Amino acid sequence: MTDFQFTLNKNLKKPGQGADLSVLNFDVAKKVSGFHRSFAEYRVTPLAELPGLAADFGLGRVWVKDESHRFGLNAFKVLGGAYAIGRWLAGRLGCDIGELSREKLASAEVRAKIGQITFASTTDGNHGRGVAWTAQQLGQKAVIYMPKGSAQIRVDNILATGAECYVTDMNYDDTVRLTDSLAREKGWVVVQDTAWEGYEEIPTWIMQGYMTLAVEALEQIRECGGERPTHLFLQAGVGSFAGAALGFVAAALSDQCPVTTIVEPRKADCIYRSALAADGQPHSVTGEMNTLMAGLACGEPSTISWGILRDYASAYVSMHDFYAANGMRILAAPLRGDAPVVSGESGAATMGALQHIMTAPSAAELKKALGLNAQSKVLLISTEGDTAPEIYRDVVWFGGHAAGSPE
Repeated sequence: MTDFQFTLNKNLKKPGQGADLSVLNFDVAKKVSGFHRSFAEYRVTPLAELPGLAADFGLGRVWVKDESHRFGLNAFKVLGGAYAIGRWLAGRLGCDIGELSREKLASAEVRAKIGQITFASTTDGNHGRGVAWTAQQLGQKAVIYMPKGSAQIRVDNILATGAECYVTDMNYDDTVRLTDSLAREKGWVVVQDTAWEGYEEIPTWIMQGYMTLAVEALEQIRECGGERPTHLFLQAGVGSFAGAALGFVAAALSDQCPVTTIVEPRKADCIYRSALAADGQPHSVTGEMNTLMAGLACGEPSTISWGILRDYASAYVSMHDFYAANGMRILAAPLRGDAPVVSGESGAATMGALQHIMTAPSAAELKKALGLNAQSKVLLISTEGDTAPEIYRDVVWFGGHAAGSPE
């Protein structure tokens, strides 16, 4: 097995000709963004432009959306969890989410109506922290379960919100099943960023929550004279974030939808393997998924995002951990004149993939197929900052996970 594999989408569809995008339209996105803006912590996260890197790679422009600034939580995931909890509470109150705000949901009046709710979730770190933080902000409770091998700092960050947090001896997907079973037994509300048969409403709300990020990015690109990106690179775990971002951009830009590449760790490449299959169905990865890209260590595609990724992504990449480590170092130590971006293991995966595609002779076929050249305008999303500082320093300061190192 090579350390960088890809497959092209031979059945690529135009927006509107494939999976339904109606739940990811601009009208819904405006409502989502309005809810997020009701939090005092809301700020538009930075869009870093890297002209030096673009020139070095032979590209027209490169932008990196820096989610390390999101709500003070160092990652984008809170956007999905917060909106999903808001939608669930709105339903409990018999209200439209457009009528509610963070302040109203946290009020004594609302808590008296709905009582004490416990929200439960499985996480590799960022999603669970977002769910726990939102529950704390709204005066509710959270119980979070994490797969084996989770970094202690990510556990501590969740505990700091007042939530309960437990690390299991299972992988991510088995921990999801455990959480769901316990929630049924105890009457908790599961807020999970993946979907399965019979559990799709809340994951849909989570995907809608991620649209705030995409709305901001497209507006920021227009403001800096970029008009629109021609290429989009998205990292995938279960595919909820990638499906949401691609789905919204496809719906918003239609025939001008960017050429999109999905990037995964090779030990948890369920989207890549699903794309390789001839039946068009989602396929799972099992066993150990001890990848550096902890936030992407998921083996089962979300049922509601797979169709979007199957129909509208142009290529799928499965790669060794050292490419993500390369991406972290490239963003941390940019070329002269470019701004540094503190990007964690999952956040920098797409930069590692882009660097390889643009510079490695072995990737020439993929580079040509994607049409990456001096006219290309590439958007990357750094989905997290240094959420595990010790890992970040090991990679960026001390050269951890260098090319050729074992996984």
